[in-house]
Amino acid sequence: MPRILIQTADFDPGAELARLGGPEAGGIASFIGIVRASHGTGPRVTALTLEHYPGMTETALAKIAAQAQSRWALTGCTIIHRIGRLLPGENIVFVAAASPHRGDALQAVAFLIDWLKTSAPFWKAEELDSGERQWVAARAADEAAAAAWKT
Repeated sequence: MPRILIQTADFDPGAELARLGGPEAGGIASFIGIVRASHGTGPRVTALTLEHYPGMTETALAKIAAQAQSRWALTGCTIIHRIGRLLPGENIVFVAAASPHRGDALQAVAFLIDWLKTSAPFWKAEELDSGERQWVAARAADEAAAAAWKT
């Protein structure tokens, strides 16, 4: 059964990884997304506000986790996504998968984050040091990464 949480509070990656361990797990892979202050050029991000559609979001994440579990031999899977107003340097998302074999764990984590970025109903608004607030648009690179898993 995957562990799926949508929350305002931060998470403890060490505790989450320990939760996935056990005698059947030969490897655990993980990804942690963090709020960036900069996209390279232009205004700096001073805060990021994440919104979601309660109920729909958890269902979407459960479907993504079920797809990963059907594709790879996993002994466990965790998805934690934060919502609310976050500052640069703060954790946004934690994705981890445990498997008897490292390859399955690594591939499952890549799949989970690629699909989460494109298929889960989250909306992000950036507050910029210029005083503007703007919604974050979907990125073609994220869509391409998710599409690659369809083949």
